[in-house]
Amino acid sequence: MTVCRAIQDALGDLNVGKIWYEEPISRHASLKLGGQVDALVMTENEDQLREVVCRLTEKNIPFLPVGNLTNILVREGGYRGVMLWMRGLDQAICASRKDGGSFIDAQAGATLAKVASLAAAEELTGLEFCTGIPGTVGGAVRMNAGAYGTEIKDVVSTVSVIDGRGNKKVFRRDEIVFTYRQSNLPADVIICGARFNLQKGSGAQIKERMAEIMKWRHEKHPLQYPNAGSVFKNLPGMPAGKLIEDLGLKGVRRGDVQVSKMHANFIVNKGQGTASDMISLITFIQEKVKKEKNVQLETEIVIIGEHL
Repeated sequence: MTVCRAIQDALGDLNVGKIWYEEPISRHASLKLGGQVDALVMTENEDQLREVVCRLTEKNIPFLPVGNLTNILVREGGYRGVMLWMRGLDQAICASRKDGGSFIDAQAGATLAKVASLAAAEELTGLEFCTGIPGTVGGAVRMNAGAYGTEIKDVVSTVSVIDGRGNKKVFRRDEIVFTYRQSNLPADVIICGARFNLQKGSGAQIKERMAEIMKWRHEKHPLQYPNAGSVFKNLPGMPAGKLIEDLGLKGVRRGDVQVSKMHANFIVNKGQGTASDMISLITFIQEKVKKEKNVQLETEIVIIGEHL
């Protein structure tokens, strides 16, 4: 039995929102490229998510939670299993704490843009740095997203997850170790949501800061082309973009995929790029940096799936 058929047998009788079988991820990913996934499942609530996860675990079918598909690259051989598209779990609410402070509870599929906008509307400060980051809450917590000197670890209070048996657990901030672009949350749990502790601020100053960040991003980042944000992690005291630029690699391309001429840590799809083009260019950059600078660049982008 093929994996796709096994998935259909496991999920066929469930009401789970929406399922796409044998779906090209290029239709949904921010890079507009990538291979086919056996099934892309978008649940509408946590109960549906738990039921799907339990079924898949019972049948030993691999699954992977994904958010806005801004940080995933699927090889052209495709992903054998289920991608759990968390986009259907996108609610965010604001409430007050007993000590007079405030918090936002956001589901894993809520975009950082949505959560930051809610905070601004409530005149709460702390999430301005999320302005323009294209990901979702789940991915941001998992990888400790950050910008402009602030990271998710600085504002998160609790993180709720479910395991492969559908059991829910809430981690307190002091139970989680966050480091640069990663956390020690168990790899086999699915992040369902997070609570962010925020402080009352000046609405005008918050909006001014968010506008300033967006202006900077539009000036420095190639947002006119499909991209996945920063491709490589920065090294201590050494931005990856500057390292790549210093080696004269701006504008270098493989097929229709190119190192941005605006920002060297962005790789853009000029129109007809493929996953193979992207991986080839990433590998070339890593080898060049290793040879010339004797340092190893690690990707922020997660590369999954099978080779053709």
